[in-house]
Order: sequence, then C-alpha cells, then structure tokens
Amino acid sequence: MTAPRRGRRRRGGEGHEEEVNVERWTVSYMDMVTVMMSLFIVLFAISQVDQQKFFALRDSFAATFGRPPGATVQVLDGGQGVLAADSVVPDPPDVTNYSGGPVQGAEDAGNLLAAQKEVADLQELQRLIQEALEERQAAADVSFAITERGLIIGLVSADVFFAAESAVLTDHALQVIDALSPVLAPRPYELSVEGHANNLPTRRYPTNWELSADRASQVLRRMIDPGQIEPGRMRAVGYGDANPLTAEGLDPLEVNRRVDIVVLSDAPEAVRVLMPQVAAEMEGP
Repeated sequence: MTAPRRGRRRRGGEGHEEEVNVERWTVSYMDMVTVMMSLFIVLFAISQVDQQKFFALRDSFAATFGRPPGATVQVLDGGQGVLAADSVVPDPPDVTNYSGGPVQGAEDAGNLLAAQKEVADLQELQRLIQEALEERQAAADVSFAITERGLIIGLVSADVFFAAESAVLTDHALQVIDALSPVLAPRPYELSVEGHANNLPTRRYPTNWELSADRASQVLRRMIDPGQIEPGRMRAVGYGDANPLTAEGLDPLEVNRRVDIVVLSDAPEAVRVLMPQVAAEMEGP
C-alpha cells in the first residue's frame, strides 16, 4: 500500500502543487506557552507585596469610600481578600536608621526575635562587667546603654578618668579599664573606643579633636597592652566636642572629659534598629 503524499495538493486539473503548512499548529502552541509564561510572571510579581505601598493603597481606598485612614475596606460583600473588613493587617513599626530613612524588613517577626536575643546577650555582658567593677568598687563611675550600635560603656565621672586638657589616665581609670578588659576579651564583638572633650579651647593640643583622639588611644593601649584583647578587634576614634553629654548632677565641662567603649553589634541593620525599643521593654519601668 502506497503512503499518501503529504504537504502538496493539486488544484483542478493543473499540474501545479500548492504548499500546505501542516505544522502551523505549533505556532498556536507557542503562542499559548508564551501567554502562560507571561501569566506566571505577572502572578509572581504581584505576589511580592511591598508593605509600605500596600498601606498607602489601603488608605487610598479608605478615603475613597469615606473611611478614616488606616481603616480596612470590604470591596465585595462576603469577600475574604486582603482588603476585606475582617482581615487584620498590622501597621508597620516606626523604625528608622541613622539617616532617618525606613529600614527594609524591620517589621519581620524573625528580626524581632533576633533583636531580643542580641539584647539579652548584651545585657548579660553588661551584668558581668558590672560585677567585675563592683569587686573594685568602681561600678558607680561607669554608665551603660544599649543603642542601635550595641552596648555603650561610658567612662563618665568628674575628674576620675582625665584631668582638664589631659589624656593621662588616672589610677582609678586604670582600675576600671583593667576590670572590664578581661570580660570583653573572650567575646567576639568588635570594640570602638571613642574619645570626647568639652567645648573649652585647649592649649596643649592644636584642637579638641587631637585631645579626644589621644584620650581614646590611651584607653585602647591600656586594653591591649596586657595582652587581653586582640588589637584587630579595636579602633580608636576622636570626636572632639561634637557629641556633648549632659548628666544630672555633673558639670558639663567635667562630664565631657570622657571615653566611650562601644561593644559593636554585628547583627543586620533590620535587627539592630529594633534593639533600643527591645532593651527598654526588657528592662521594664
């Protein structure tokens, strides 16, 4: 039996054969695949919700339907979509970074748990340092604060650590540094030693910047010299009189002859930005 000829047919009695595209179904098939791929791309794109834009859209709908900003809007009766009246969407937390801009992802529950753990670790480190200072009866001369940067250990006290226009550590300052250095040594945190000065002009240094940098360097050297803390973990910074501190009951000129030792947190920014609020809540009233 002879197989039928494909792709050609005769017109009438003419000898000319007309070409027939028997595979044109593939064109329609490829068009369908392209449409499906485009559909999935669009579905993927709209599934990535920008929360800030969502809240802006929600408020826009609320205003359109005469509802107060922040109210949810039910577009269709009985609807269960993201804008349904019975859906509960929390407002994003008001957290910003040092530049004043919002921090992406700070509202994630995982970041809050990470911030709580980081604060707990820093509070435990603070407790150990305070115990070491109490053994030397020097706890009253050191302040502590947990900020977005980490744990700030403030060597703040009138005429205890530095004399006027001087970067020479007093005997009491050496005791304090020698008490806290062994506690910080085994910890993995990087340390920033930051010197400060009051706003009075100095005659021993060109400016207060050099004075504050020298104070930071002296503290850093004392923390390194006994071989307790690795030098690669530390840095010294001088801020001059650019970051003044006010403390109740202390003269501003005296209290700003100070050095801060900052235990730098290595957590992501979205975690660190939550730490001050978490610390305040964990400390309680």
